[in-house]
Amino acid sequence: MAKVKIAINGYGTIGKRVADAINMQPDMEVVGVTKTKPDFDAKMAVKKGYKLYAAIPERVKVFEEAGIPVEGTIEDLLQDVDLVVDASPNKVGAQNKPLYEKLGVKAIFQGGEKKDVAEVSFNAIANFEKAIGKQFVRVVSCNTTGLTRLIYTIKKNYPIKKVRATMIRRVVDPKEDKKGLVNGIEPNPIKLPSHHGPDVQSVLPDVNIVTTAFKVPTTLMHVHSVSIELQDPVSEDDVLKALSEEPRIMLINSADGFTSTTRIVEFSRELRLRYDLYENAVWADSIGIVDGELYVTQAINQESIVVPENIDAIRAMLELKDKEESIKETNKNLKIGI
Repeated sequence: MAKVKIAINGYGTIGKRVADAINMQPDMEVVGVTKTKPDFDAKMAVKKGYKLYAAIPERVKVFEEAGIPVEGTIEDLLQDVDLVVDASPNKVGAQNKPLYEKLGVKAIFQGGEKKDVAEVSFNAIANFEKAIGKQFVRVVSCNTTGLTRLIYTIKKNYPIKKVRATMIRRVVDPKEDKKGLVNGIEPNPIKLPSHHGPDVQSVLPDVNIVTTAFKVPTTLMHVHSVSIELQDPVSEDDVLKALSEEPRIMLINSADGFTSTTRIVEFSRELRLRYDLYENAVWADSIGIVDGELYVTQAINQESIVVPENIDAIRAMLELKDKEESIKETNKNLKIGI
């Protein structure tokens, strides 16, 4: 069976990780990536063997003057692909959509875009089937992915009344050096609730959820403090069992040294390339039930958690495999749950 051809529009934090993950799959391949400027990421893309295209046609000459070969423009790249993963900065994906529509190319957008950019807001374990055959799909953000995985895993085992979650958000990604809090904590937004609850409902519409969020001066990970009111009596062991059976949730324990996000990152450096952690890192010893309400704390690697979701979205949209087969294949190739 021939591999499906995938383009990456935006070879940055998410795009380069999705590109590498695609090339680890036996049924798909990256045929080209785009950059807006000839920076170190562009040079690394060429060094790794990716064909490079100019995301902004007028900048082809800029790449040539920098001595970086480009194959052409984004339009040239899209002439012979089955699907494009748009990993452009927030709101740029929506600006790119008319081009994809004009060329009749299927596209995956990221969580920085509004939900109306696509037909489906996607999370693999929660609503894979809704993306089958669709032209435009949005993989929800890192925080929404983490919340959705946790809530869906609980929900499919135990009925839920309501969810309340507080996100302690990293302020910027590690490579960003021109913005971010230096010494402060920022309610984000100040007027509650935050946008994360409605975003979860774009995948799980029947979940009663309200979220709050705060930005803090760290770049490593997000942390979620989640409380879930359950309809029926459930034990902590029941919850641990349910979470342990979902490969995209990794149970960790402070007794093993996981006392902060820095410790999780140090572990991840030993585990994977770029210390990418595709799983929710749930503290098993944070799980507690008080008066029918479940409390749990988890950490989310914002740079990598959406990578497997992009892979499964490709398979759903191009109808390559069903939900169970796709998730199993993605987990195996990315060594998730191993």
